[in-house]
Amino acid sequence: MRRAQLPQLRSGNVTLREAAEIFRSSLEGLGLSEKSVKAYWAAIKSFVSFAGEERPASSVAVDDYLRWLAQIRAGRQQSTVHYYSVFVRRFLKWLGVEAPSVPGSRRGFSGALSWEEVERLMEATKDLVDLICVSLMAESGLRASELLSLRVSDVDLSSGVVRVIGKYGKQRAVMLGPVGRAVLAEYLSAVRKGSRDRLLDLSYQALYKRVKKLAERAGLDPALVRPHKLRHTFATEALRRGMNLSALQRLLGHSDLKVTQLYLHLTSEDVKREYEKAFLWHQASQQWWRR
Repeated sequence: MRRAQLPQLRSGNVTLREAAEIFRSSLEGLGLSEKSVKAYWAAIKSFVSFAGEERPASSVAVDDYLRWLAQIRAGRQQSTVHYYSVFVRRFLKWLGVEAPSVPGSRRGFSGALSWEEVERLMEATKDLVDLICVSLMAESGLRASELLSLRVSDVDLSSGVVRVIGKYGKQRAVMLGPVGRAVLAEYLSAVRKGSRDRLLDLSYQALYKRVKKLAERAGLDPALVRPHKLRHTFATEALRRGMNLSALQRLLGHSDLKVTQLYLHLTSEDVKREYEKAFLWHQASQQWWRR
């Protein structure tokens, strides 16, 4: 699915509050999920309340956005500020106002597991659901929310592809890894005998607890293992194995390549470590330059 396009607001005879409500209705009309619309609305309500609900929408300027941004930075997490700014900037663009992006507001890379640790998690699984969860996040890069919203009909075992509805209602295809494909074949052969639609009948809390329990059984520190870290692991491992950054961007569902580039931080550490192994140990043993 392409990024939803909204025509610019033409009427200048509406208040900022009325414009916000029109924008929300337009998002709903474009087919964005209820969750996505709710996320937009939380950010836009914050801005509209700050800027003045009853003022003419046509009077809004970049300065209003910058002052609002300064206020929310004081009381919210950096990641929330980033997403709020994205949603509000899109609303402002619809109003005809081009607001600047927020520099340095994205969350940094939070680390990844080694592939050996992923395999230990897989070996610690006690049922097919556990194994599906680990494999689809670590081998295919699904977000937890994407995993939990999958339907049986989204899985195409013949091609090894899963159709995913990601953030903001964007659709993409992800590839199944060898473990994921094998375990889904076994799982779906039983599921299709019933009438269920959702692939996994789990809440996020249930998924979170499963991952923590798996970490305990695998001998890993549960504090360092959570669902989203498996997605980080997929991205990092893909780069280590030579995947093109643009291909990885598509698989992860990132609209901005800069987000995908966050995963380069860890692979840069790999390069540094390999350099030190190749050169620094040799230099330490050959102190000829000090003679």
